[in-house]
Amino acid sequence: MGTVTLGVSIAVPEPYGSFLQKRREGFGDPHAHGIPTHVTLLPPTEVDDSSLPAIEEHLAGVAALGRPFRMRLSGTGTFRPLSPVVYVNVVEGASSCAWLQKRVRDASGPVARELQFPYHPHVTIAHGIAEEAMDRAFEELAEFEAAWTITGFALYEQGADGVWRLEREYPFADGEDGDPASAVPRQPGATRPPAASR
Repeated sequence: MGTVTLGVSIAVPEPYGSFLQKRREGFGDPHAHGIPTHVTLLPPTEVDDSSLPAIEEHLAGVAALGRPFRMRLSGTGTFRPLSPVVYVNVVEGASSCAWLQKRVRDASGPVARELQFPYHPHVTIAHGIAEEAMDRAFEELAEFEAAWTITGFALYEQGADGVWRLEREYPFADGEDGDPASAVPRQPGATRPPAASR
């Protein structure tokens, strides 16, 4: 029996996802290439791989209760000096993200866990890099704006190379277009496993 590191998040769709990921790389964040642009619902969590079926069933149940909601990003914020992070603000949709993440981490579920800090939905654009580069990220994306409708979330697994890869998408029960394949925008290079394997 082995362990895997999982995360659950809402992907930022194109063209915004690639744009923010490239900007993050440009600020000198060495991990940017391996982290699809996202809003976290479950931070990196190590689990036994034998628990994956239960986790997937749990996430499907959470998604079945979810409903599409509007998300809008605007401007920048930072967790410094508490944590070396600069981010893009979630100014609409934060309460829905909070509702989802609470149910994903439910104490009765297979990925119950406490958070190091109170939940604050955001899109990281710089993490753990030089202060000057963090300042640049904060200033240069201060006018950034994006908005779209969230119709689901996704499960990601971190590989041995540190890269996060899409494992499965979870569309909400009444997604706008009814097409699970388009429910959660995928990032460049992400692949969907064959339906028969799930």
